[in-house]
Order: sequence, then structure tokens, then C-alpha cells
Amino acid sequence: MEVEAAKMIGAGIACLGLGGAAIGVGQIFGNFLSGALRNPSAAQSQFGNLIFGFAVTEALGIFAFLVALLLLFVV
Repeated sequence: MEVEAAKMIGAGIACLGLGGAAIGVGQIFGNFLSGALRNPSAAQSQFGNLIFGFAVTEALGIFAFLVALLLLFVV
């Protein structure tokens, strides 16, 4: 196997983390919306947790993208 092909395969596998981040964001917002509709008075107190979960999940997606770029252009 050529080195360029291995780099492309590795970058493609690293990009699977982006799909995981997208699924995670959907789960976070879906569960928050479900909880907010069941108990609207508690929704405001959980908004900080929502934003924190969103930020952490997106950071993991960005890290996966960074690893893919590093595999393509640096290694």
C-alpha cells in the first residue's frame, strides 16, 4: 500500500469523529427539548448544562477534524 493511500484512509477514519459529534449534539438538544417540554419550570436552570454539553461535544468534533488534517498534511 502506498503512503498516500494510507494517509487518505487514516484521515477518513479520523473524520468518523465528526459524525459522532453530530449525533451527540442531536442527542443533547433532543433530550433537553424533551425535558423542557415535560417540566418547563426547570428548563431555565438546565440551560447552562445544555451549553456546556454542546461546547464539549463540538470540541471533540473539531479535535477529530484536526487529527484528520494533521494526517493529511503533516505526517
